[in-house]
Amino acid sequence: MNPYIDEDLAALGEHVRRFAQGRVAPGFQERDRTRVLERELMREMGEMGLIAPELPEQYGGQGMGSLAAGVIHEEIARADLSLSYINLLASLNGQILAHHAKPEIAKPWLERLTQGRALLAIALTEPRGGSDAANLRLKMERVGDHYVLNGEKTSISAADQADAAVVFARTGSVEDGARGVSAVLVPMDLPGITRNRFDCHGQRAIGRGSIFFENVRVPVDHRLGDEGKGFVQVMQGFDFSRALIGLQVLAVAKVSMEETWEYVAQREAFGKPLSAFQGVSHPLAEYETQVEAARLLCLQTLWLKDRGLPHTAQAAMCKWWGPKLAYDVVHQCLLSFGHGGYDRGPMEQRLRDVLGFQIGDGTAQIMKTIIARTNAGRDAVPA
Repeated sequence: MNPYIDEDLAALGEHVRRFAQGRVAPGFQERDRTRVLERELMREMGEMGLIAPELPEQYGGQGMGSLAAGVIHEEIARADLSLSYINLLASLNGQILAHHAKPEIAKPWLERLTQGRALLAIALTEPRGGSDAANLRLKMERVGDHYVLNGEKTSISAADQADAAVVFARTGSVEDGARGVSAVLVPMDLPGITRNRFDCHGQRAIGRGSIFFENVRVPVDHRLGDEGKGFVQVMQGFDFSRALIGLQVLAVAKVSMEETWEYVAQREAFGKPLSAFQGVSHPLAEYETQVEAARLLCLQTLWLKDRGLPHTAQAAMCKWWGPKLAYDVVHQCLLSFGHGGYDRGPMEQRLRDVLGFQIGDGTAQIMKTIIARTNAGRDAVPA
């Protein structure tokens, strides 16, 4: 019995799994090959209430808790990690807009978001820096009732597909560091915006790329939070997404182990099933233990969030441990399948997909620094 998943959440998970197995899983490998994200499928998820269900009903959400969002993220990621980025970006950006955008700006975008009719990106990373806010160079200068943006964002998930983006830009001087960074919601159809797409190793359906801003004019009322405080205020929403990421990648690890247990119990060598050999079964048993523990940590983090309790350190633990563990698990599962796992197929695609989360959305080194600062104090763990 899981202490965090009650009967209602368990029923929600079963409901989403049936949908994911019937509609998401069949196109898993095709989306990787074509790099096409089906908007129709996104709208289906919106109609079912599977996108940002934690948002208030006034914004098109279901008013459900963070744990409910986690259950949904798990099941979609189990079928296709790349496609589950739709849910992740919606929950992250949805929280940011709901808390920091003016209601008249937030409402129409969040309604489209939850209906699956809009995809929002988050544009933080630049060629010179991402997690290091002091290195952000994208300029945002106020001219009358508009901000004018000039510069580049890079390695942005859904860069070429997003309808709008939460963009972090510098309104103060470089010497101001994070205190000189503001956030603004930028519709991607504004004049002066160009985009490209990278040929990434994994997560190819959602994709990554660069966004270029050349004298892009954005209304001042699209600013998120206070001027010069966007990085400090808006980044608090990342605690939520980090726990969700942990659940997403661990769902991939879990389904990979389920398939591997079945395979090693049936495949024979020297007159015995492969599972009879401790060299095969013991590594899987160890990973089974670790995945269960890591999943409980992610659920605990969302449980804390639902109760308004501190969860920054726990979220950072989810983000550094989950992706690394998932990669190690899928790697072991691939090896257990031998040459069949090495062939182009679900296992090698999962390995490529989970690897991306060790890079994006905050590296392991950044996460460990957050954990250290939470425990020892910021002054004791300087940047």
